[in-house]
Amino acid sequence: MRKWFGQSLRLGLAPDGLALVRTSIWPHERARLLAQARFKENNVEAALREAERMLADHEREGWALRVVLSDELVRLWQVAPPPGAARMADLEAACALRYRALFGASPAGWQVRADWSATRPFLASAVPQALLAQLQQAAAGSGFRLVEVAPQFVAALNQHRSMRRPGAWFGVVHGGVLSVAAFDGALLAAVRTAPIPEGADRDWLEGHVAREALRVGLGRPERLQVCGPAPKAWASSAGRLKFACTLFEDELDPLWPDSARLAMTGRAP
Repeated sequence: MRKWFGQSLRLGLAPDGLALVRTSIWPHERARLLAQARFKENNVEAALREAERMLADHEREGWALRVVLSDELVRLWQVAPPPGAARMADLEAACALRYRALFGASPAGWQVRADWSATRPFLASAVPQALLAQLQQAAAGSGFRLVEVAPQFVAALNQHRSMRRPGAWFGVVHGGVLSVAAFDGALLAAVRTAPIPEGADRDWLEGHVAREALRVGLGRPERLQVCGPAPKAWASSAGRLKFACTLFEDELDPLWPDSARLAMTGRAP
């Protein structure tokens, strides 16, 4: 057992694929891609069955398991606290009302988590309870401790929170989609998601950011900070004065699939 001290697993789960990665607290040990699978069509049930098989194949009694879910599997929304909110019940009610307005139903059957605040807008997320139960069953069946299940966008935002520059918006690229957190100063104003068209260059990015700023009633940001496999052409270059763009680099193998990068989202450096 001593040789496995400091080891844990990370699972990236998306409707079109998944990957299992082994990580270590020791700096000399690099993350190792243990298994991965892709599906021709989105199939959550097939992905969950494959996740159970992968975990069984790499059974490690007592190891910690962290799961990162692609944003297609969850729901994200921004909540403005009601004026005079003084109790947690007030915030939960505002969160549920905003959920119903956006998604047309109550959040029953979903586990809701949020950066609860009575003084500023906050980000909320919801994960299907049935999905959580299946992940818990798969982990327990192979002896793992399921210590965290996080949406990718939330994991990425938390990972890079200390690096967010004043006046910057934050973006995540995954599976051909760009998700952007628009900030009004230090306050979260909105979370917007859009597919990235083929060949999207810096001109597309500048037009997209300008449109999103208009939609949420904000000025164009001074900087966009992006993590994930974003086009290199988005990075700032000479002559680009509309806004700066910083691409966060990672040390992952460039040949790793998106699902493995998904698994590693939120990992502390």
